[in-house]
Amino acid sequence: TIITLSIIMGTIMTMSSSNWLMAWIGLELNMLAILPIISKPKTTRASEATIKYFLTQAIASAMMLLSSTTNAWQTGSWDILELKNKFSTTIMTLSLMMKMGAAPIHFWLPEVLQGTTLQTALLITTWQKLAPISLMYMISNNIQPALLMSAGILSMIVGGLGGINQTQLRKTMAYSSINNLGWTIMIMALSPNLAVMNIFIYMIMTTPIFLMMTSTSTKTLQNLTTTWTTSTATTLSIALLMLSTSGLPPFTGFLPKMLALNELITQKLTTLATLAIMTSLVSLLFYLRVTYLIMVLTSP
Repeated sequence: TIITLSIIMGTIMTMSSSNWLMAWIGLELNMLAILPIISKPKTTRASEATIKYFLTQAIASAMMLLSSTTNAWQTGSWDILELKNKFSTTIMTLSLMMKMGAAPIHFWLPEVLQGTTLQTALLITTWQKLAPISLMYMISNNIQPALLMSAGILSMIVGGLGGINQTQLRKTMAYSSINNLGWTIMIMALSPNLAVMNIFIYMIMTTPIFLMMTSTSTKTLQNLTTTWTTSTATTLSIALLMLSTSGLPPFTGFLPKMLALNELITQKLTTLATLAIMTSLVSLLFYLRVTYLIMVLTSP
């Protein structure tokens, strides 16, 4: 109960603070509370995942402190909205991307998810992203659009290519998370409200996938092909939710992607929009692979 309360309190503290120090304390409280949850299974994989998570989050926190201290030294203010220093803004953006698990600092996310339980993986891919996303939303006006768009496209490419060859569903979901974060970060430069809508729709779609995988004890693609006989409705729902997450029309996941592309074209960024469509086609490959295995190979 104390750990759960600490995780909730840390996130709410960060999201509601207007001061960098309070936001940092909230993130630290959140990180320290989730470590016992990740290390709960007494396995070497879980211990390894805990250490990897702790080290990356600690480095990101140190970068946050460096950025906010430099900014306070230059401007004389610890206010979140007063992040005017160019160096501070870049370092802060990179630290927030590291906390979320966006490319190019994504390397920890698939490894950590693979070493934890499905419930913890759900927590890391959804709740743990709320605080960094809200901070990025607050400073979005000060961040250089080129930085966000480059990181966004890179995340989409890494997420798409990384998920193609995976047989472990937790790693597949990790690359799916990186891919969707790419869309969120890319559109954050142009329309922060749309970015928030995108990440919330992703979280709403990811949560039932993880919960159904937990209920059927599904961890690999092979498990997924055998659950059809025991729980047909659940397996079918996972397949449809996977297609929705990929952004395939007419599913819900298509809406934020369509709005994002519309925003890019309105801003005369047609090349970027084309690149985004091409990378989403790559990620569609591994979603279709999972769906094919469920729908075609397992149906009588």
